Amino acid sequence: MANDRLDIVIFGATGYTGKHVVKSVTHMRKEQKMKFGVAGRRQEALEAVVKEFASDIENVPILVADVKDEESLKKMTEQARVLINCCGPYRLYGEPVVKACIATRTHYVDVTAEEQFMMEMQLKYSEAAKEAGIYVVSACGFDCIPSDLGILFTQEKFGGEVNDVEVYIKMLTITDNKGPYLNYATWESAILYFVSRTNELQELRNKLFPTKLPEFTPKLKSRGMVHQSDVSEGWSVPLQSCDRSLALRTQRFLYEKYKERPAQVQVYTTITSLFGLLMLFIFGIMLSLLAPIACGRKLLLKYPSLFTFGFITHENPDPELWKSMPFSVTIKARGWTEKLAEPTDKHINPPNKTVITKVSGVSAPYEAASIMAILSAITILNEAGKMPDNGGVLTPGAAFGKTSLVEQLNKHNIKFEMISSTVK
Repeated sequence: MANDRLDIVIFGATGYTGKHVVKSVTHMRKEQKMKFGVAGRRQEALEAVVKEFASDIENVPILVADVKDEESLKKMTEQARVLINCCGPYRLYGEPVVKACIATRTHYVDVTAEEQFMMEMQLKYSEAAKEAGIYVVSACGFDCIPSDLGILFTQEKFGGEVNDVEVYIKMLTITDNKGPYLNYATWESAILYFVSRTNELQELRNKLFPTKLPEFTPKLKSRGMVHQSDVSEGWSVPLQSCDRSLALRTQRFLYEKYKERPAQVQVYTTITSLFGLLMLFIFGIMLSLLAPIACGRKLLLKYPSLFTFGFITHENPDPELWKSMPFSVTIKARGWTEKLAEPTDKHINPPNKTVITKVSGVSAPYEAASIMAILSAITILNEAGKMPDNGGVLTPGAAFGKTSLVEQLNKHNIKFEMISSTVK
């Protein structure tokens, strides 16, 4: 990779998430001693972003590129060591950017939570990325760094062998609607997830993983539609997101690559009020009914405020609304104090150890996501030698599990900590 390249280029820098990444990178660039540039479709809009967030930095390069113009993407990516792609929905706009990065041997990071896109990229481009010697790592934001790396952190601290983990992601406590709280691109991605989550996702899984994993016992079962947990105060329901699928892909990778026993995983979201729980159910039912059909998707996209009770509109959220809304991810792991010789060996006794860990942050999810994405990119720049296979399309856990990314996140107020450890 050419030495005169910029360390990081942020593509989609004029979008809501992209602006957060630009804002965060301007604060982090001095300690990391990195050079960055911004990229997008419109020169004037990019100049405005630089003026707003990086006016004290001389000569921030501005690169004009469009996902519909392959040559412009290559001209952009060949000027970066790592590209942070903030241009979503990724199902619609992500693949050309990945292809350009492979063609120009540029590492790639994004903040998507779109499961279908991530699996398609792994299926289509993992071997090409290895041959190019570059890493393509999706979900390097709020989805799914806390859950995926949090599980690996828990396994590392366990001091034995983990059988299963339950992840509880604490939802925001919103008592009155001063919204919007989420940006429109997040809404688009959520709708596309509901379109692809059934047969399409299962077909991709079958192609990616034609061989089933061995049976591990005791079996971790879902706790049903609603339950109250001893580790997360409130009402917890299964989380319809990519967190569980991505964590299981990481666990499979560790089993196949390093012969480590894969943990069984369930992921829940915790709601602190009955009103919030009711709203979540109504919201989920509407998406399930309307997203799979074309006219339903059109209505959802045209009238987001109506279908989300004003929590999502065509306008961007006010950052001030997020300032008092920290996040937390609590992880409960069960297993054994002793580790068997082979991951497929059977334990004679039931699990006798429980460890609880927590990942939390004082920053709002969009701001935290930008920090996670930047530190992921920096980790590739600085610690590629600790990453597997000299390249490929990987989950965050598979890519960064042997690096210092968790340590770096701790330094930036995204805290990974052990809460308790008990042995029967």
